[in-house]
Amino acid sequence: MMTRNAVQSIDAYQFSSTDALLFDANIWIYLHCPESSPRTRVVACYSGALKRLLSAECHIFIDVLVLSEFVNRYARVVHQTTPAWRARRFKDWRDSDDFGRVAGAIANACRRILKVCEPTESGFESVNLSGLLSSYEAGHSDFNDLMLAELCRARGLVLITHDADFRGSNITLLTANHRLLRT
Repeated sequence: MMTRNAVQSIDAYQFSSTDALLFDANIWIYLHCPESSPRTRVVACYSGALKRLLSAECHIFIDVLVLSEFVNRYARVVHQTTPAWRARRFKDWRDSDDFGRVAGAIANACRRILKVCEPTESGFESVNLSGLLSSYEAGHSDFNDLMLAELCRARGLVLITHDADFRGSNITLLTANHRLLRT
């Protein structure tokens, strides 16, 4: 079992059926968006961790923020990495016939994600929005990241992320990001 509010290497972590986990959108992008082209070691690390945690019958949760961020980021990655489409405005490309194939691939990736995850509510109605907005206003924070940290705290979830912005978020993290592991 992991110590609360700790950052630990996902490579070394021993998963158990009592683990309750939330994957950040960046992890789903690494695993399901071929155009993202992250370093092979990073993809292999998170792919191996997913296999291990599925084998251990961990509880993997997903909420609408993560799924929405995954969908939108996947579409933008494809747009930015396809020379013929990159020259067009994103919204013009999204409204074109060319987008249909990409939308189908994104929808299929979402279906694969949803097969291994349990939906959870973000807890938006019970979040201290004033405090959250103050944290956002202070700078250096993404609003969705602040919401995910709140969700993890409220539900006792361990966040699996590669995002160094979660440093100091006072939640339990599993990562392969060496910058996070040095905190």
